[in-house]
Amino acid sequence: MLKVDELKLALDADAGIVRAIDGLTLALSRGETFALVGESGCGKSMTALALMRLLPDNGRIEAGRVSIDEGAGELDLLGLPEARMREVRGGRIGMIFQEPSTSLNPVLKVGRQIVEAIEAHTPLRGAAARAKAIEWLRRVGIPEPERRIDDYPFRMSGGQKQRVMIAMTLAAEPDYLIADEPTTALDVTIQAQILDLLRELQAERRLGVLLITHDLGVVRGMASQVALMYAGQIVETAPADEFFAAPKHPYARLLLQALPDAGRRGEPLAAIAGTVPPLWESFRGCRFAPRCDRAMVHCANELPELSEEGPAHRVRCLLYTDRREALPREPVAERARPAAHPGDGPPLLEVRDLQVRFALKQGLLGGAKQWFEAVRGVSFSIRPGRTLALVGESGCGKTTTGKAIVQLLRRQAELRGQVLLDGRQDLLHLQGDELQAARRSVQIIFQDPFASLNPRMRVLEVLEEGLLALRPELDAAARRRTLETLVDQVGLRRDALERWPHEFSGGQRQRIAIARALAVEPRLIVCDEPTSALDVSVQAQILNLLRELQRERGLSFLFITHNIGVVEYLADEVAVMQAGRIVEAGACGAVLGSAREDYTRRLLAAVPRV
Repeated sequence: MLKVDELKLALDADAGIVRAIDGLTLALSRGETFALVGESGCGKSMTALALMRLLPDNGRIEAGRVSIDEGAGELDLLGLPEARMREVRGGRIGMIFQEPSTSLNPVLKVGRQIVEAIEAHTPLRGAAARAKAIEWLRRVGIPEPERRIDDYPFRMSGGQKQRVMIAMTLAAEPDYLIADEPTTALDVTIQAQILDLLRELQAERRLGVLLITHDLGVVRGMASQVALMYAGQIVETAPADEFFAAPKHPYARLLLQALPDAGRRGEPLAAIAGTVPPLWESFRGCRFAPRCDRAMVHCANELPELSEEGPAHRVRCLLYTDRREALPREPVAERARPAAHPGDGPPLLEVRDLQVRFALKQGLLGGAKQWFEAVRGVSFSIRPGRTLALVGESGCGKTTTGKAIVQLLRRQAELRGQVLLDGRQDLLHLQGDELQAARRSVQIIFQDPFASLNPRMRVLEVLEEGLLALRPELDAAARRRTLETLVDQVGLRRDALERWPHEFSGGQRQRIAIARALAVEPRLIVCDEPTSALDVSVQAQILNLLRELQRERGLSFLFITHNIGVVEYLADEVAVMQAGRIVEAGACGAVLGSAREDYTRRLLAAVPRV
């Protein structure tokens, strides 16, 4: 077993000592999947880094023990010298990191990086190691692995880079795998393929998997045990079937109610108010109490302990210790909602026969170039106040289509066709001031928040940059008020404005990216997987926010996503994309309810459900 006993981890920060993990205990057996779930910023990823001894320079283990089986005894990982730990790290315990863009070396070909891992932890060398790397690229679904093994990471999509990371980790054949959001960047078909591969490896090699994820559908299909984490502590742990059938902690119940699907369409999701409290605070009572809908008077001053509530089911809540009456709360007044925009009239955006192709290499002696056609004659329209969801597998051209619309590919690709704004401005041909003015109307939220935020700028500067360029009429005080309102809307505390992007978790950085797009009050937002890095409760906040903005302002969305639950909840129309072309399109209910194309049916069949 891989065991963690009463682990406590602290980080030195400007605001004080951050207690990122406070008394965490868990045990992972060979052949089982243990899911660690919870909100962004609650300590899940820091737990993974602690187990691998990959803490940042300001982090330290204050107490506890981490051990792994070693023959007849146990090996204390926290007491190992670094040279010995390198053998364990990768060889015995592999890790798939959350952000492949920052985990892969940008100046090395992906094949060399995989071969390096194979040669470090297995007896294979040279051609044999390369052959095994190609085999693993094929197993994780990389097309043409014999050719793609010699690509650099920047030539791959986000989902393909994540698959490379998975191949690199599994090729070393570890006994235990720590998977930190391993399928976040993957579409549903590749996600299903990766999860099937993990199940196959568990059967073959008794691989133990610590699955860190916010996708409860994946947890439902994979995990045998579930631990729910909040503010550095585990608040509920139970067998997976029991957790989903009868969650006991109020936080667990609210998370399950926040999942988007067709049944909740047209009504706000059960988003959990507020955010995870800052972990440099000293807690006198329950950490979830300020956000809990069943909080009692005693919750603010009594620290709950994990108590047994059934076989292998433990919960950290005073409701299960003294069962006192809940604290009465003031009823929240229902805010009057403005009428929805019907989306009648001419389209806001009309895409006609859009083609995007990239030059691969110059021909011999300056001859004709070789081209890769990423988008092949795509056409669709979006009316004011409507949402078009663009779905399909990774690498099918969804993100390229979005970037072409907002004119981010002029220097890298050849674009043809028309992208009409308000039926008159062709964005493909705008220049200078006209293009900048059009960007006030059309904004984009990128898939990878870490790569899209300038690490040398504070959040205030990141958000203010767009206001300075596109809303010059605002003075400094008005800009500050706008930004404070924005961070409130996307679920961040206002002190986030003075911090740096690296101080936030992946989900929190995505909220910053969403705030940046909203800052200039656009009419259309291209959303490239905007909720893929968000946990369930924050996703619900963001989806509620986007719906509310759409109702109030008539905002339109091109929603690029692989999350079919989000599509069912939010989209008015759906376009299914395959190999650069749209193969099926129509009203959301019609396409998802009675798909005609085999490809669409395969996509829907691969969706994990709670």
